[in-house]
Amino acid sequence: MKTDQLRRPTARAPLCIAAIVFLLFGCLLVTGCRDNRVSTPKQQDDIIHLDRLAPLQPATREPQKQTFKVAIAAILSPRGTVDSYQPLLDYLQGRLARPVQLVQRRTYGEINDLVARNAVDIAFICTGAYLSTLPKKLMTLVAVPRINGKLTYNALIIVPTHARTQTFADLRGHVFAFTDPLSNTGYLYPMSLLAKHGWKPETFFRRTMFTYSHDHSIAAVAESVADGASVDSLVYAYAISRDPSLGRKTRVILRSQDFGMPPVVASVQADQKEISAIRHILVSMDKNSNGRRVLQKLGIDGFVFPEKNLYADRALCPTGVR
Repeated sequence: MKTDQLRRPTARAPLCIAAIVFLLFGCLLVTGCRDNRVSTPKQQDDIIHLDRLAPLQPATREPQKQTFKVAIAAILSPRGTVDSYQPLLDYLQGRLARPVQLVQRRTYGEINDLVARNAVDIAFICTGAYLSTLPKKLMTLVAVPRINGKLTYNALIIVPTHARTQTFADLRGHVFAFTDPLSNTGYLYPMSLLAKHGWKPETFFRRTMFTYSHDHSIAAVAESVADGASVDSLVYAYAISRDPSLGRKTRVILRSQDFGMPPVVASVQADQKEISAIRHILVSMDKNSNGRRVLQKLGIDGFVFPEKNLYADRALCPTGVR
């Protein structure tokens, strides 16, 4: 029994050897096939040669059109500005074939700073704000709106309808609303009236406030928050046309001399070709039907490029009458 057990492995040896030989032959066959594939000329092209690298072609992208920024001084409240000027912004966007962005700030001085730094492309500003920059030559005049056939407007001193006030002097000891320290009609004009008589605002009025928009000043008087205010005649007419109750709650006791219309300006650093292009768009608005519709919504006849003396002959000094 022991002898039979020793002989069985010997009988299986040839089978094991045959299996090993078969496996070795299969590996050689596979390796040979791989070697043949690598050596074919077609596959040699797939090898990356570090000494033959070429730069990748840049991806083709359509260039983004630069946003055209329009600043509008807070002559109206922010909501009123958006409602009033949106048709004009849409029109400019169509003509320029560029995105147009409205830029607003709380004060006239902040808008002036944006223009001076060339941070906006054009700005609709107050006359007083423009006059304050003339000595330093920070702005270029682009265009001026013509309204009711005129290039001038006025300051209006308004009071509540029920008040007994008849003259500016009657406002002594009362609350008065200014618009902005750079506002021609909302600050410089009433300050010139005070200076003319040698009065000072801190002693003449019981209290003063800055509303930072003409429609806010109108509302302050209409609601008897203020006993008087000096406002832009254009804004006053526009406000009472939209809300007739404002006309019933307020009345005008004094109208100023004529002032040059609030202008459209750009920075002196701006590209002159671009200034010429936007000026052409504005002054030609009344020549096409879409432009006329926008102007009608704004209550503007059209835009023109005025003579320089429009402002030089009508400027107010901050401390008094010239």
